[in-house]
Amino acid sequence: MKELTLLNFSDVYPDEASCVEALRRFREGHGLGCSRCGCTHMYWDKAHKSWICSRCGHETTLRSGTVMQGSNLPVRDWLAAMFLLTATKRAISAKEIQRQLGRKRYQPVWEMVHKLRDVMGKRDARYSLDGDVEIDEGFFSTETPEGQKDCPLKRGRGSQRKTAVLVMAESGFPEVPSGKKRSTPKVVRHIKMEVIDDLKASTETPKVKQATGGKANATTDGSNTYASLEKDGAVASHKAIVMDDKKKVGKVLPWVHIAISNAKRSILDTYHDIKAEFLQLYLNEFCYKFNRRYFGFRLFERLELCACSYKADFKHRIY
Repeated sequence: MKELTLLNFSDVYPDEASCVEALRRFREGHGLGCSRCGCTHMYWDKAHKSWICSRCGHETTLRSGTVMQGSNLPVRDWLAAMFLLTATKRAISAKEIQRQLGRKRYQPVWEMVHKLRDVMGKRDARYSLDGDVEIDEGFFSTETPEGQKDCPLKRGRGSQRKTAVLVMAESGFPEVPSGKKRSTPKVVRHIKMEVIDDLKASTETPKVKQATGGKANATTDGSNTYASLEKDGAVASHKAIVMDDKKKVGKVLPWVHIAISNAKRSILDTYHDIKAEFLQLYLNEFCYKFNRRYFGFRLFERLELCACSYKADFKHRIY
């Protein structure tokens, strides 16, 4: 597939029929199989727009098993939304996507975009962080919960408008020729962000273990939350450094805090204010695009594969 740009999107996907055909070819080219018996020998029924298993006769619709399952929006709207989400490094709101698609109703577009963010998170969850990993928490501004709007607003990290997020970043120093001094700063590879209910070790340790597979070398601050990471098998080794100076944070945990700062700025600039229950979805999008920041225009194809590989857990609701 040639690089998809703004100038040729309408040429590649001129109408709904071309989008349906492109989706059919894409799914057939990426390991389509029967969900009932696992058979990979399936034939296309053009009249019903579905595949029929040659072994058990089970029918698989075009959208079955994908993020589009159950949606009434045209396939072309889904592909256009994927293109808009991946065409720029910056975040884009569902309201702007609704405007670009020319849709009158906001609700279906809002649900579609959140479903895409949901499967972005599912895709990233397949991969583990390894090597040297920085770990810390960030506190993101969110809307005041419904039941606490009349209560006095607390200040600091305990505020009703703050949601805690566990942030992990693979980072390390690039290799330098022997005999030369290292002058370059740390570089980052992949990151993960997980919304957490509290800062207890019992909450964070399982999430760190799930993210690293217990094989990473962790660097954290001196918080008691991380005291048992190595003992509990969440990481292979653990280095805790007491941060007695704010300048030290930028040297010891640089990429965790750069990621937190960039994510906050992205959310604030694009969405202004979000509900805490949806924060993880916005973080999914930020991490997905950050971890694939060198993909360029190929990111659209990767998101298309992601959309065809997972069903979203995000449920329909009244916004």
